[in-house]
Amino acid sequence: MRAKATKTVAAQNMARRAEKLLSGLEQVRQSDKVAKLRFPDPAPCGKTPLTAADLSKSYGSLEIFAGVDLAIDRGSRVVVLGLNGAGKTTLLRMLAGVEKPDTGEVIPGHGLKIGYYAQEHETLDPERTVLENMRSSAPDTDLVQIRKILGSFLFSGDDVDKPAGVLSGGEKTRLALASLVVSSANVLLLDEPTNNLDPASREEILGALREFSGAVVLVTHDEGAVDALQPERIILLPDGVEDLWSPAYADLVSLA
Repeated sequence: MRAKATKTVAAQNMARRAEKLLSGLEQVRQSDKVAKLRFPDPAPCGKTPLTAADLSKSYGSLEIFAGVDLAIDRGSRVVVLGLNGAGKTTLLRMLAGVEKPDTGEVIPGHGLKIGYYAQEHETLDPERTVLENMRSSAPDTDLVQIRKILGSFLFSGDDVDKPAGVLSGGEKTRLALASLVVSSANVLLLDEPTNNLDPASREEILGALREFSGAVVLVTHDEGAVDALQPERIILLPDGVEDLWSPAYADLVSLA
C-alpha cells in the first residue's frame, strides 16, 4: 500500500492504529499481572486439628448424606468428590462451623485455625470496605502489609475503600482469597476457589496452594486446582467413602 501515493495516508493511519492497539494490549497484560503470592506459615497445631464423626444432613425427606467420618491431619490434602447435589458445599460449611449437622459432630483439635473460602462469598461483610474486610481477617497484620497484599490482588488506590457489596464476582473472589492469604490458618476449607479468577490470578493462587504447608480440604471442578494440590486422599459423597487419591479419580473432578 505504501507503494501507491493514493493509499499512503490510509496505510499510515492503519499503522498508527495498529501501534495503538498493540500498546493497549501491553497495558492490559501489565494490569492482568499479580505479584508472587504465598500463604504464610500456618499457626502451630496438634497432629489432627480437625475431626468429624457420623455427620448427616437432610432437607425434609431428602437425605443428602449420612454417616460421614473424617480426620484432617496436620498438613494433609483432601479432595471432596461427588455429583452436584451430593452435599460437598454442605460438608465444608459444617466443617467451618457455618451449618450444623443433623447428627454427629465436628471436633476441633489442638490449635485449630480454619480459613474458609465460601463459593458464594458469604464470609465477606458487604457493608464493610475492601480494607476493613481484610483487617478483620488479620487484625494483627501491619496496614502496609495488608495494602501490599491487596495490591497484589489488583486492589489499589480508591479500590480499597469500596464496600464489598458493590464488587463484581471476580473482585469478591480475589478479596476472599486475599483474606485467606493474610490469615495464619492451619486448615483451609476451599469451595471452588478458582471460579471467576482471571488467568494470572488463578495461576498465582494455585502456585501458593501448591506450596502451602498446612492442611487443605478442597471442593472443585477445576482439574488444575487438584493437580496443584496433589491430594493424598478423597472423600466421596454422598456415601462418605474415603480412599487414597489415584489418577483414576481425575475424571470425577470435572464431572462432580
